[in-house]
Amino acid sequence: MTDRRLMLVHAHPDDESSGTGATMAKYAAEGARVTLVTCTLGEEGEIVVPDLAHLASDQEDRLGEHRIGELEAACKALGVEDHRFLGGPGRWRDSGMMDTPTNENPRCFWRADLDEAAGELVKIIREVRPQVLVTYDDNGFYGHPDHIQAYRVAWRAFELAADPSHGDGEPWKIAKFYFTTMPKSSMRRLAEAMRDTDFDFFTEENIDELPFGAPDEVITTEIDARAHAGAKLDALRAHRSQVDLGDPWFKISESMGQESMGVEYYILAAGERGPAGRGIPKEDGGLDATHDREDDLFAGIG
Repeated sequence: MTDRRLMLVHAHPDDESSGTGATMAKYAAEGARVTLVTCTLGEEGEIVVPDLAHLASDQEDRLGEHRIGELEAACKALGVEDHRFLGGPGRWRDSGMMDTPTNENPRCFWRADLDEAAGELVKIIREVRPQVLVTYDDNGFYGHPDHIQAYRVAWRAFELAADPSHGDGEPWKIAKFYFTTMPKSSMRRLAEAMRDTDFDFFTEENIDELPFGAPDEVITTEIDARAHAGAKLDALRAHRSQVDLGDPWFKISESMGQESMGVEYYILAAGERGPAGRGIPKEDGGLDATHDREDDLFAGIG
């Protein structure tokens, strides 16, 4: 398949780099058209560097304006040339965390009319005509309202884009729809690496209780983009207001090698599952035992 088109729908700037950056860089480097749709400017993001503290959320939303530039730099690092803000920059505002006052803002993405927002995405889908669409699961991966809304909007647009009775433009049926995820086994390896450190975001004991991550047996697809882990790190560095690569999370992830940063996982939610790949080669020369998974988001598409 030579004309491959991949679309990813993310809630805020930096989500694309942390969750799917290596995958995006891999497909862009291979010549696929990679289109990123970001739903908000991330105005409620937590600033992690003191010299940008003056951009903290306010009525002028200076942080959101700043993050447009960070996202442009991240896309450049990933080799992604096609980026859109859903409905245009600032059409919907970052909703902040669940049950906070910012969820009440009538402009926030959490309160967006579903069909209106999905209609904006349908326009992009019918223009780009992607075979594959990637976003979060119905819990928004970890429960953030904008991530949940991104799932709802993407799923609705997935349905509407193929409906000839809806909107303008030629209908387009997306072949495969994926959720991003993280295997529980990977989380256990991270927890083991974090043992006896001051960073205890989760432990080996509470992993199954956490509202994110997926049992290994439900994961359908693993993308070996280890050769592009460096591009992913460069993209994360571009999101300087939000990402501190000196944070213990990143230090521990880097210490686990390229597999931690460069292998990304997905669950096929709609479409026909493609043939199994050969598995992820391990440092000892063997293969990952989960070699029944797809190793290409376009697997099985003619």
